[in-house]
Amino acid sequence: MRPVVLPPNGVPRFYRGGPAITALRGVRFEGERVPEEWVGSTATVFGDRELGLSRLPDGTLLRDAIAADPDGFLGPEHTGRFGADPALLVKLLDAGERLPVHVHPDDEFAAAHLGARFGKTEAWIVIAASGADTAVHVGFRDDVDAAALARWVRDQDRDALLGALNRVPVTAGDALFVPAGVPHAIGAGLLIVELQQPTDLSVLLEWDGFGIAGADEATLGLGWERALGCVELAARDPQPLLGPRPSAPVAALLPRQADAFFRAERIASTPAAELAQGFAIAIVLDGAGTLITEEGGAIALQRGAAVLIPWAAGAGRVEGEVAAIVCRPPGDEREVRE
Repeated sequence: MRPVVLPPNGVPRFYRGGPAITALRGVRFEGERVPEEWVGSTATVFGDRELGLSRLPDGTLLRDAIAADPDGFLGPEHTGRFGADPALLVKLLDAGERLPVHVHPDDEFAAAHLGARFGKTEAWIVIAASGADTAVHVGFRDDVDAAALARWVRDQDRDALLGALNRVPVTAGDALFVPAGVPHAIGAGLLIVELQQPTDLSVLLEWDGFGIAGADEATLGLGWERALGCVELAARDPQPLLGPRPSAPVAALLPRQADAFFRAERIASTPAAELAQGFAIAIVLDGAGTLITEEGGAIALQRGAAVLIPWAAGAGRVEGEVAAIVCRPPGDEREVRE
């Protein structure tokens, strides 16, 4: 089983974006509101049966290929915990405008109210930042009263909603872990590799003026009284959510608490970097080189490539001058860092 370069998989959304993905990937999506590419995806857009699913070069849905050989793609340790589900969704996200303040349910809320296996904890790795004032907004600075939040949402008080969040300036190379329940917004001008649990569950606290149909869409059909129950109201210090700056050819990008949900490594292969065996999605940010795997042979890498590495390909080695982000599913008990 060999690594494979994935075809593009643009996903239309309600917000503007897409040109930064075009510049990186060398592919063009139709329209000004295709700001996301779902890479190696077995998940779908909320309420849709197929939109969001990735295909292999021969046209086979990746979801179906994994179902036919889950151990080969994911490894027996992973399938013993999650079955044929990668438990991971990787995106390229180009924020052509500021995204609304929103929040994602955790696993418990998603199971109880939406019948979903996963909530949506996520992480952002900033790979480009354009504009004079790029920032993200993560977690409330101070404890927020539930009645006050309900009032801000009812009145669509943008200043109150955004102003209550911690503003975190970011630039290329920064990484943040965003647990489910933490309200947040992504600023305009950011191109991000996003790792997340494999759902499309978002409660949009801001929705007026963002092309959202109304409360039903903004609340996942739950209504505000129930939907606001997934919001973390306590103050949140954003500093522990920031990832370490990489300093080795293969370096972890996210804080340790992310490992139970997903893992991300930066690869800087000058002249080579070793990759552990395991299912992974690699996005090449710059340069060119070769990925050589124990059981899958060699595959050429170049800027903009999105590569799926199956477990059965074995351990790998990246040769050449390549900068890449390697995204992996949750670690097993031995791999999660203490």
